[in-house]
Order: sequence, then C-alpha cells, then structure tokens
Amino acid sequence: MGMSVTISAATEQDAEQIFRLQYLCFQSEAALYGNYRIDPLVQTLDSVRAEVAADCVFVARLGEEVVGSVRGSVTQDGSAAIGKLCVHPRLQGHGIGARLLRAAEAALAEQRGATRFRLQTGHRSEGNLRLYRKVGYEAVGTSRGADGVEMVVLEKSAGTYAATA
Repeated sequence: MGMSVTISAATEQDAEQIFRLQYLCFQSEAALYGNYRIDPLVQTLDSVRAEVAADCVFVARLGEEVVGSVRGSVTQDGSAAIGKLCVHPRLQGHGIGARLLRAAEAALAEQRGATRFRLQTGHRSEGNLRLYRKVGYEAVGTSRGADGVEMVVLEKSAGTYAATA
C-alpha cells in the first residue's frame, strides 16, 4: 500500500530536512546557470530556521520525510513574496509543487492579508515558468539576483488563488 503526500505548515523540527532538501533540489538550477553560489545553496541552516519561525512555510511529507517546501512572507506593500519552492527530484511532475503553492497562497491571503503574490525564477528555468504560468502567474518584469542570475518576476492577484486551488 502506497503513502499519500500531505501538505502542512512547517514546524521548527522540519528546518533541517528543509535545508537538506533545498540543497538537493537547487543543484539542477545551479547547473543550469553554471553558478553554485545561488541563494538556496548558500543559505545557512540558522537562516532556514529563522524563516520557518517567522514566515509562512509549508512542507510536503511522504510519511515522515519532507519531500517539498515553499516559503512566503508579506511585504510592506501587501504583496506576498513566495520563494524557494522545491520538490524532491524523484517526486517532481506529480502536482506537489502546485499543491504547495496553493497552500502558501491561501495562508498568505487569508491569514496575513496578502493582496498580490510575487515570485521569481531564473530566466532559463522553463519547468518553473511553465508551472507558474499554469497556476495563473504572469511575467511582469526581470531582475538580477545578488548571485548575478537574470530572474523573471511573476505576479498574480490574491483574488485569483482560489480559482487555481
């Protein structure tokens, strides 16, 4: 009998698994850009712990194993910055990323008053761009990360998250 992947709010005890999963998942992004100094790969465990404590963080679990994660926080302008969405490579392509994104969007809108969602992904990250467009995000511009990677900035209204749930 197989296990189902469940989505829930992250706890302090999840921080180390999130940290390890993030490091694993973002290796392919780093390879895509030839840059192994991207933020998810240089973030410290203490920084991940601080985000779990302060931000809206969700995990996907398969049994006791954290197999996916996403984080979000509301900025001063009422926008929710969503980031570091990752799913274990062996489970990608099964809708877990979209489920994590919907959970974060719902919590950020309903519990933290977000009026708009904003996220970024590398300009060569076609799989990420496909997922974000599929769930209603639209490109609104570009930026350059501190690591030098050109990023596509995507947004959608918080009023549309329920339509993609």
